[in-house]
Amino acid sequence: MAETAQTEFPKRQWFNADLTVSDSTRQVLTTYSKIPADQILSHVHAVREKAWAVHPYPCIGQGRFLELAIGQHELYQAEILPRMRQGEQTYLDLGCAFAQNIRRLVADGVDSGKCYGADITLDLIGLGYELFQDKETLKSKFIAADIFDADSQLKELEGTIDIIDASSFFHLFGLEEQKTIARAVMKLMTGRKDSLVVGRQAGTVKNGLAPNRLGVGNKYWHNIESWRKLWDEVGDEVGVQFQVEGRSKPIANTGRESTAVVDAGWSMLEFSVRRMN
Repeated sequence: MAETAQTEFPKRQWFNADLTVSDSTRQVLTTYSKIPADQILSHVHAVREKAWAVHPYPCIGQGRFLELAIGQHELYQAEILPRMRQGEQTYLDLGCAFAQNIRRLVADGVDSGKCYGADITLDLIGLGYELFQDKETLKSKFIAADIFDADSQLKELEGTIDIIDASSFFHLFGLEEQKTIARAVMKLMTGRKDSLVVGRQAGTVKNGLAPNRLGVGNKYWHNIESWRKLWDEVGDEVGVQFQVEGRSKPIANTGRESTAVVDAGWSMLEFSVRRMN
């Protein structure tokens, strides 16, 4: 019964029957994926149904995987895309799901062979190929790895990544777990000045614990001050300085969130963490 309750909770609360596809995503699907414009909605609905059957996550139920969020980041046009287009730097999508952000980069002229994706399982990667119709052309490498396992396959990337995209990742965990993740991320970075960690995640005006949606345990959500403090602490451990920038975007209450989350001033925190030495 407990398993059924946990399965039904997101189905009841987090599934939107209608999907919205932005103009920029439509552009990727028509020009990069070669999907006829009049077939886009039926195509994304079909892929979403298959994904929902595997993982009934809110990001899938609400269609947020269609946002290709890296392209909306404040640094995307100014820095991330120009650096990656040079062909010498590397990008890792941490918690990549469909690897939709990699497709945004590749559609914008980035060498897919310089892009990596990692997730605890890769059961959505096949659906990513289906969504973007690029099984035969995408050269990105995908790694199944647990970020908390120091001996996982991520070890082969240590010291090689210039830009790490950690969207919708840290906010899934408690504060001490997030510090562990930050230490692991530091090992993946090249160690050069201006190496970046970027992304967006759920945050709150009042940083602190937020309940998990299934009612078991808690996670820790940040405002920019507490997020900066986390990186200051892990950087101080090894003598690395980070410049942490961010901006909060308020999110309207849809009626799906818990009272505790709404009272804390739920927002979307877009961030960049830049190595300074």
